[in-house]
Parts: sequence; C-alpha cells; structure tokens
Amino acid sequence: MAKLGNISGKEAVKAFQKADWQAVGQVGSHLVMTKPGVKANLSVPQHKELSVGTLRRLIRYSGLTVDEFITLL
Repeated sequence: MAKLGNISGKEAVKAFQKADWQAVGQVGSHLVMTKPGVKANLSVPQHKELSVGTLRRLIRYSGLTVDEFITLL
C-alpha cells in the first residue's frame, strides 16, 4: 500500500473528479461532491493540508482504495 502524503483539499477534489465525483456546492470551507448511483456525499475541506485521517475517511466513503486514489493524483 502506498503512503498518503500531505495534500491540499484542491488536489483531493481534482483526484475525486477523475473518479466521476462532481462538485455540487459549497458549505463554508467544505466542497460537497456527489456521484451518480452513490448515496453518500463527500464533504472535502478546502484547507491547505488535509490530515491523513480525514483523507482516508474520504477515500473510504468514495469507494476507492488508497492505491487507486494515489494513481488518480
């Protein structure tokens, strides 16, 4: 398994968009993303650096593995 580095919220959003997630709005400093056919929404903080735990949670909710996410970066 590859190691997750410190990435920004913007970089995470770009990777999720490559996996067909779409930005539908923003609530405060969090960008809300949806994907057709998936009931869950992703709420990606738009911070300069995301904590590894937050990033892993977002990856898990998106249905991707860490390795798949890293290849999307």
